[in-house]
Order: sequence, then structure tokens, then C-alpha cells
Amino acid sequence: MPSEPLPRIEPAWAASVRVGALMSIRAGGVSAAPWDSLNLGIAVGDDPAHVAENRRRFVAATGAAPCWLKQVHGATVVRAAAQPADAPLPLADASWTDEPGIACIVQLADCMPVLLAAPQGRAVAAAHAGWRGLAAGVVEAALQAVCDAAGCAPAEVCAWLGPCIGPRQFEVGADVLQAFGARPAQPDPSRFVPRTAADGTPRWLADLQGLAEDRLAAAGVRRLSAERACTVEQGSRFFSYRRDGRTGRMAAAIWIRG
Repeated sequence: MPSEPLPRIEPAWAASVRVGALMSIRAGGVSAAPWDSLNLGIAVGDDPAHVAENRRRFVAATGAAPCWLKQVHGATVVRAAAQPADAPLPLADASWTDEPGIACIVQLADCMPVLLAAPQGRAVAAAHAGWRGLAAGVVEAALQAVCDAAGCAPAEVCAWLGPCIGPRQFEVGADVLQAFGARPAQPDPSRFVPRTAADGTPRWLADLQGLAEDRLAAAGVRRLSAERACTVEQGSRFFSYRRDGRTGRMAAAIWIRG
């Protein structure tokens, strides 16, 4: 009997049919609680055999050779390549490729996946964008890599923002506002909603997807879509580090079909 299709989210966007893309959800794997069930993270305390099987299922859903990263909340972008077993993972938060059959993969559990596709599938990229990486320019760096590889302008690139911590849950301090060039005394109310912590400390609710949209628009991207879902609020569907602490990791992948 054929195996059941892996539960997933597929971007609703205008990318070329040559481009494959998906994001896993927490269902469809073999891990036990609190990593139940499709945990793809190798460093979160889960049984390595379970993670290996979960990754096998995820990679099979792409049909491409995976390029995993060791993510550090930075802005480094690398060219994706097939990885020999036990090879050191690239220290980066985004990867790109113009080679069919290689999957750019990022992991997440509240941070935002950003997928990029050039016209005719000439190049693709995946970026892991928490607030630190987003503020540091990881999305713009990935976009530049795609444009350079494909010989296209940012306005021709399709971008997709995946589920992440939502604007009702992402409470931040003044350091986050300052990282995005916002003034704590007068922030953009569409991106930072003020509130006060129990101890009287000023806090804000931040819109991570909205901040990414602003940066992509400023970089020239016009073909933008997003999956409006909060990883914190939808516990049965998504892993969330902010909500649970000890939990699994999802992944988003993009590749050029052969």
C-alpha cells in the first residue's frame, strides 16, 4: 500500500510550475510528546531514530536532495548543495540554488519562513527570519542571491511568507523596535501595538509578517503572498517554542523541479 501524503502547507502564489514548495506542520510523523509528531529538529531532545524517520518522510515529499542548515539567527546566505551523510551543516539562515533537484530548507517553531522564486524557476531561496535575522537583512540577502543567479529584478520575484508567531502573541521590548529603526516613543501602530507588562515595563505586540512585507516592498518585491496563521495560537497544527518551550521543529522547503 502507498504511504499517506505528508500533511503540509503549499504556498498559494504565482511561482512557476517548475518550482516546488511546501511547509510541514506538526502532524504526520512518529515522534512522541512533546515532539509529536513530525519533529524535524535534531537538537531538541527527541529520539534520533524518530527524527531520522520524520526527515525521511519530509524529504520524500519534496523529491529533492535536502540542504539543511545550522541556523544562528543571522543574515548569512549560502548556495544549497546536496549533503553527504555526517557532513558539517552550513552555518547560515538562508540558502539559494539555481540547480534542479536541490531543496533549500529552513527550520522553524515561531520564526518565519520566507520562500523566494525567480521567473521560470531560474533560481529559488529559503530564509529563516526571526526578528534578529529579519532586522539584520537575511531576506534582502536571499533576494539578492536569487536575482543575481537568475538575472532578474526584485519586482519579478515571487515571495511567500509562511506561518509564524502572530501579531497578537509576539510581545517584544524596545530593543526589537530599535533594531527595525522604530522609535519606542512613536512606533508605527500597524507594526508595533503598545501595551504595558504586569511590572509596568513598556512592551509592544509586533507584526513579524508585516515587518517582512515592509522590507520586501522596500527592496522592490511586488509579487508577495502570505499564509496568515499564528504558530502560537494553533497548537494542534504547529510547533511553537514561545508557547511550549520544549517542542519540535517544522520546516519549509523550496526546490526547482527537474
